[in-house]
Amino acid sequence: MLHKEIPFLRIGLPLCIGIISGLYIKPDTTFLVIGGIIIISGFLFSLFFHKYQTNKVYGYMLTLSLFISGLILFTNEKNSLSTLKPEKTLFTCTLSDYPEEKENSFMLKVKLNRKIEENKTEVVKGSILLYNKKDSSIASLLPGDLLIIRCTPVEIANRVNPYEFDYRFFIENQGIRYYAFTNSHDILRHIIPVHRKLIHRALIVREKIIRMFEERGVKGERLALVAAITLGQKSMLDPEQKLNFIKAGVMHIMAVSGLHAIILSLFVFNLLFFMKRRLNILRIIITILILWSFAFVTGLTPSVLRATLMFSFLQAGKLMKRPANSINSVLASAFFLIIIRPSVIFDTGFQLSYSAVIYIICFYKDFYLILRFKNWLTDKIWQSVVVTLVAQAGTLPLTIMLFNRFPTYFILANITIVPISNLLIVTGCLIPMFFQIHFLSQYLALLLNYLTGLTEMLTSSTASLPYSTIENIGSTTPECILLTGTIFLFIHFLLKKKSIPVSYPVFFLCLLVLAGAVRDISSKTTNEVIVYNSPGSSTIGIRTGKILNLFSDTSFVVPEVKRHCATLGLRLKSTVLKNKYYYIRAEGKKILITNFLTKKIIQNFVPDILVLTGSRPEIENDLNLQHFPGIVIISSEATSGFRIPQQVVLTGIDSIHFVRKSGAFIKRI
Repeated sequence: MLHKEIPFLRIGLPLCIGIISGLYIKPDTTFLVIGGIIIISGFLFSLFFHKYQTNKVYGYMLTLSLFISGLILFTNEKNSLSTLKPEKTLFTCTLSDYPEEKENSFMLKVKLNRKIEENKTEVVKGSILLYNKKDSSIASLLPGDLLIIRCTPVEIANRVNPYEFDYRFFIENQGIRYYAFTNSHDILRHIIPVHRKLIHRALIVREKIIRMFEERGVKGERLALVAAITLGQKSMLDPEQKLNFIKAGVMHIMAVSGLHAIILSLFVFNLLFFMKRRLNILRIIITILILWSFAFVTGLTPSVLRATLMFSFLQAGKLMKRPANSINSVLASAFFLIIIRPSVIFDTGFQLSYSAVIYIICFYKDFYLILRFKNWLTDKIWQSVVVTLVAQAGTLPLTIMLFNRFPTYFILANITIVPISNLLIVTGCLIPMFFQIHFLSQYLALLLNYLTGLTEMLTSSTASLPYSTIENIGSTTPECILLTGTIFLFIHFLLKKKSIPVSYPVFFLCLLVLAGAVRDISSKTTNEVIVYNSPGSSTIGIRTGKILNLFSDTSFVVPEVKRHCATLGLRLKSTVLKNKYYYIRAEGKKILITNFLTKKIIQNFVPDILVLTGSRPEIENDLNLQHFPGIVIISSEATSGFRIPQQVVLTGIDSIHFVRKSGAFIKRI
């Protein structure tokens, strides 16, 4: 019955599988022609079965066509990004957002329009990140401004550390493949457009609202927090503020999402309580318009779009007297977002948002009915607990895989902080509406200041409690998928016992255990050398089974190592590099870690793997490595300008690996 009650599950699933397949399949013309012929032939053949109650041939062809559509959409999106040469080039571009201030520069996200070469111009697609040297003129730029720039594009690359976050894939899904370093002289022309796009106007309006908060007395860290919670502007936040919200398990209130859309829609809908019966249509339309205005001002994030679309679908169903299935409405909103930008399914915010809301729709009511409270306050607390538990269950696998931590006091934090943040969001929305009424907006700003301070105090208090987070836990992608299925099916079985047999969740649990066992066996029976790409330090790991012997020039364990250990469950043994060189034998391989290299050292140790450490390793002139059969690795601490002297003979070397340039070095031994 799912295909009838939730048709968007039927059409959305093969579409998503097609998009995911695009990561591994690159369809060419032959593939598309053959696929097109099969689909057309299948649909024609299905006409012979149209009189039957079910037409399976039509269903198979529809599924196949959706799969291929997803594959084509994702491939076209990736191919639409232009390939740029690493040479000085002139570009015409459009500033996508306000310049973001960094420690030594301003970061500008610009959408490329054209490439200028000699007297010719060529259309280019995609965006580029510019790190412009600090200049007061840059801070005055506005979203939508047209620029002519001169820069050398550099392709964004990962550090290639084990199990690290794939930043290149993440940023490419946002249409960005390159970055460049510039200064004020590289911005050759600045043009203020006559007309700006709606999205750029929305960002300018958002900035004006932040200035309104500031004019009414909300300043400093509290202004940064208000901007983040009400408008999704997180660039003003202090890193410590972000960390406190993560540890407390309430980071979701800082990311403008469906929570904000629901709070605002309920507030407006209840505010218009006097519009009933015939005026109910006008009430719904006003609410939807305000909600869409809020979505534009906050930058049309996928989570807000999801909630806005879902609310619009639900209210449209009521107006048409055709109540919509909630899950179908959620999936419908996802379907439209995926059609617009297929790679959105890989966005962390998209995954967390939809996981939470689907779990809430599926399980909230059944969970809530387990206990009944007559007292109003107790009932509201119980509702908050249920929503928090269900949403946390939905996002738990992703949280572990992506962030390597789990907030232990998330229930306590959500019960106390979320209701206050609800008031904060509503108050923040009222200030721009009544800004011209000075005494009223001033009073609202005082209330906003108090609520922000209370939110910050509760968050920092929760984050500072003993064992506020369980850190350094991790999982692989297959384990994350299996854990998601296991949790969903077990909750489904416990709350709705007659719906599925217990064998389903048990089967997924067995697969999860098997995946963990395979990972452990693989770790225990293999050994490897890892030279981590950790900027500013030399970090070398020699893994023998489940033990990681770490050699580093600092006693501080870098995040790259923590994530690796958390994902594979490795036991860490650290050694601080104090001597000039270290010689290690591991699984028959001779490994030499040194910050200087001479003929004598080579003759004494004859290493199979040589790791050069330090910012500028000392290498003896006229060194002959012609008969040296090993691998040379230059650690990430080496400066970008470091080069092996030309006098050194390297003809016998199997390979030379610059970690800073080519990424982390990983080799089985």
